[in-house]
Amino acid sequence: MLLKGLPRIGLGLAALGRPGYINLDRTAQIAERSEEAMQQRAFEVLDAAYAAGVRYFDCARSYGLSEVFIRNWLAEQQQLVPGDGQIVVGSKWGYRYTANWQVEVPGGGAHEVKDHSLEHLNAQSAETLATLGGGGGSGGNSYLKLLQIHSATLESGVLEDEAVLSRMAELRDAHGWRLGLSLSGVAQGKTLRRALETGIFDTVQATYNCLEQSAGQDLLAAKEAGLEVIVKEAMANGRVLRSPPLLAAAERLGCAPDALALAAVVQQPFEPIVLSGAVTPSQAESNCEAMALAESLRGTGEVEALMEALVVAPEAYWQERSELAWN
Repeated sequence: MLLKGLPRIGLGLAALGRPGYINLDRTAQIAERSEEAMQQRAFEVLDAAYAAGVRYFDCARSYGLSEVFIRNWLAEQQQLVPGDGQIVVGSKWGYRYTANWQVEVPGGGAHEVKDHSLEHLNAQSAETLATLGGGGGSGGNSYLKLLQIHSATLESGVLEDEAVLSRMAELRDAHGWRLGLSLSGVAQGKTLRRALETGIFDTVQATYNCLEQSAGQDLLAAKEAGLEVIVKEAMANGRVLRSPPLLAAAERLGCAPDALALAAVVQQPFEPIVLSGAVTPSQAESNCEAMALAESLRGTGEVEALMEALVVAPEAYWQERSELAWN
């Protein structure tokens, strides 16, 4: 198992690798957005996350310079040994970054463009390999251990494309990578069920949080089928932190709202690694408190009550997410 034994909070670089993202209140948290400033910010957050116990780091070709930032940070960590399994890096192919290092794309243009073709897999896997290195067939000398399809959907046809799936298997064998897919949208569960039928995936990454819980049973089925689960957007891009029931529960329990939101996901039976989306060191430190908090709340009924109070219909959740502004 790739992720077994790693701490249950990981760090996603979706918001750290590029100047613009859809998280709420981003402008108040990040002032300077140059490449140099964003790399320095990424280093500060990576330092804090590592010190707090994070050992899984998640990036993607479409997350701006996320692969470059994690590579440069790892190069400075003299205490780490590539390939020893203490640090695991995952990346994704399938979206092309098109924002040209802008917070807002003129004319409302796209920040990233989906392309699940074989040609794009070949191009982006080569770019990832050049940036982060190969895993090596027998453990290797790289931190990169996981290659994921970025936001696989039934509509894109990627799970029916035998050429793509065969090529991913070739990359797995050549570089020692594990294979995964990330999911998005109201059909996450249905897409995951189809992915399980292919038999080639080792991990699944899905959106799951106090608001959007629709994929829960399918994630549990995936775990029981032998896949490891990673959860993204566990704070719903910041939306869950504006929920009165969450804020009230955090005040009553004497904990930070962000830690409680993440702890509720950590405690789920599919045993995920839950990605922090921190963009400041203090956020990373607070997010990591979720690991101890989840254990302290186990068996109290607090998490179950919170999940019941906050859940919304997936259609409403994804519609609201689609309306979030890049900032």
